[in-house]
Amino acid sequence: QVQLVESGGGLVQAGGSLRLSCAASGRTESMAWFRQLPGKEREFVASIRRTVASTSYADSVRGRFTISRDNAKNTVYLQMNSLKPEDTAVYYCAASGVPFSWDYWGQGTQVTVSS
Repeated sequence: QVQLVESGGGLVQAGGSLRLSCAASGRTESMAWFRQLPGKEREFVASIRRTVASTSYADSVRGRFTISRDNAKNTVYLQMNSLKPEDTAVYYCAASGVPFSWDYWGQGTQVTVSS
């Protein structure tokens, strides 16, 4: 069982930046960020693989958000720039031992972007 601990959420003005971190208690193959906007279902934001130099982004964040990982620390990051009020959501870290199966989830961290 892998545990995920997120940090870095908070309140920021539109146009600002935040960096989220997610530390895993063990080795993972794929890691990702999802978010849940108020009143909506959880949605994919970005993912990154351990063994292949591969990242993927939702259209809504591509060019503004960057996902990266430090394999030695079993940690994934989400650098969020040019934030918009519509990015306000609870952001969840996810991980898996096989690509994209998302077996493990963090507790979520709130990101609020004010206009």
